[in-house]
Amino acid sequence: MAKEATLQVRMDSELKEQAELLYKQLGTSFAEAVRIFAKQSVEDKAMPFTMHLSSTATKRTLGIANGKYVIPDNIDVCNDEIADMFGVK
Repeated sequence: MAKEATLQVRMDSELKEQAELLYKQLGTSFAEAVRIFAKQSVEDKAMPFTMHLSSTATKRTLGIANGKYVIPDNIDVCNDEIADMFGVK
């Protein structure tokens, strides 16, 4: 496939350097990674990864509980409660 078009993207220079280093370590170039991203997007008719909103302030939740049950940052504080639930002494 002939390369007939040019894409210009503005980004933070530090991010660009980090991406270039990463793709060099992976044996390719940042430009080639962008081409791979575009090709995979067209083939999948979607983004080639799952997009979602998240917040670092949001606590992790257990699967289908969907926020009903929150995992505390220090899970060890729940050991006695868990032992009681399962009859472990």
